[in-house]
Amino acid sequence: MRKEVIADYFKGLQDSICRGIEAVDGGSRFKEDNWKRKEGGGGRSRVIVNGNILEKAGVNFSAVFGPLHPKMVKSLDIKEEVDFFATGVSIVMHPINPWVPIIHMNVRYFELSNGEHWFGGGIDLTPHIIIPEQAKWFHEQIKAVCDRFDKTYYPKYKTWADDYFFNTHREETRGIGGIFFDYIKAKTLEEKLANFEFVKAVGEAFVPIYRHLMEENAIRPFGEAEKAFQLLRRGRYVEFNLVHDRGTKFGLETNGRTESILMSLPPLASWDYMHDYSDYPLGLETQKLLVKGVDWV
Repeated sequence: MRKEVIADYFKGLQDSICRGIEAVDGGSRFKEDNWKRKEGGGGRSRVIVNGNILEKAGVNFSAVFGPLHPKMVKSLDIKEEVDFFATGVSIVMHPINPWVPIIHMNVRYFELSNGEHWFGGGIDLTPHIIIPEQAKWFHEQIKAVCDRFDKTYYPKYKTWADDYFFNTHREETRGIGGIFFDYIKAKTLEEKLANFEFVKAVGEAFVPIYRHLMEENAIRPFGEAEKAFQLLRRGRYVEFNLVHDRGTKFGLETNGRTESILMSLPPLASWDYMHDYSDYPLGLETQKLLVKGVDWV
């Protein structure tokens, strides 16, 4: 299976996700920014702002190649000079209404000129205010996708997400998790095709899942207390992305495209010194659920 086939699929996935999200939002459309990477390749960054439901959201596609950066060579413990090819779709959505959750998804493929190749990705949810029945529903949808391929995927990749999306300096999870996987390698073409089918299934689950959460919550009334808490929760999201997220750190350290990398950040966020959660009981309940290992299903 040629890498160009995988890249073309991801490009089509970006198109279908943008169409689906525009249809639900109904108030704005994605603007596209085509860019080229001087070392090789490029991408299409698409951002929507000030919609009916979404305040800021991005759906990015990229396919880049060239000599492997020294930092990547070191992290992968490679002893030889190699070129790389990487392609994928990355999504983050920040809604207006605090009852609509932040969602993140990434599906990607990486290939080296020495023959190594692997898939990675995942999908996770960061509610500003956790609604337990919706958290359960979200995990049920993700588990159903995983179970179609391997019953071990969901528990394994859920634990990986709990461990990865964790603000260690706060000792709290970024949200309610989801699944996260990386370095999914194959020894045969059959295994590679099966891994690709799984990654495709994760990507194609995005619109149905987020459409339901948008439609369910965008009509909920909210006031100043909910909005203030949303900004605090966005602040924690920013902290994770800038302090802990491997993709963000690696991209910025290796001369990646800054505008596309920082697309994941919300337009507004806040930090409150020694915040008193007792002022907003629903916020306090949310904080209690930001722990690893919650069995949502």
